[in-house]
Amino acid sequence: MRKIGILGLVGVLALVLAGCGGDDRHHTVVIQSLSDQPVDGDIGFTAPATFTISQANVARNVLYGIDSGGTEFRAFLDFPLDGSNGGGVVPLSATIVSADIEVFVDNVSISPTVPTLLDLVTFPVTGLDNADFNSASQLTRSPFNILSSDINHFVRIDVTSLMVEAQRQGVSNLQLRFLLDFVAGASGLVTIDDGPTATAPVLTVEFR
Repeated sequence: MRKIGILGLVGVLALVLAGCGGDDRHHTVVIQSLSDQPVDGDIGFTAPATFTISQANVARNVLYGIDSGGTEFRAFLDFPLDGSNGGGVVPLSATIVSADIEVFVDNVSISPTVPTLLDLVTFPVTGLDNADFNSASQLTRSPFNILSSDINHFVRIDVTSLMVEAQRQGVSNLQLRFLLDFVAGASGLVTIDDGPTATAPVLTVEFR
C-alpha cells in the first residue's frame, strides 16, 4: 500500500519491524524515497536519427511506448538510495528483502494493453543524453502490462531483482528505464505522472 502521502514533503518512511525474541536477524527496516524529478525524464526517437529529451521537472511526466507518429519513447526514473533527496537510506551492507515502485498512470493511448519492460540502467544525474536511449541494460525484470484500466490509478511494480543487483553493484541510485516490449503487434503509449509529491513515483525497500 502506498504510504508516501502520510509522510509529508520529505517522503520518507523508516520503520523497524520487530521480529521474535529480540534477535536482530529477524528485524527489518522499510524506507521510502521519491524519484528525483530533476533527474527523471524521457527520450523520444524518431527514425532515422532524431532524439528529443524531456526532463520531468519541466514536463511533470515521463512517457514510454510509441505514439501515433511513430516516435518511440523511453522513460527514466532515478531513486536515490543515500538519502540525498530527503528519502530513506539503504546501507551498502543491507540485505534486500523486497523492493517495489509505485507509479501513477496519467494516460494509456493507442492500445488498451501496453507490454512493458523495466531495465536497470545507469544515466547521468546531470541530465539524460541521447546515448541513454539504447544504453546497455544491466538487468531486466520479467515483462508486465500496463492497461487502460490503470489510468488515474497507482500501479505497483516489483523491482526486488533490480534492487538486489543495484545493491550488489554498490550504487547510490536505483536507475530504471521503461520501454515498450516489442512482442508481436505491440503498441501503445503510457504517460507516468512525475509531478507533485502525492502522485510522484516512489520506491519502497525492505531490508535487514
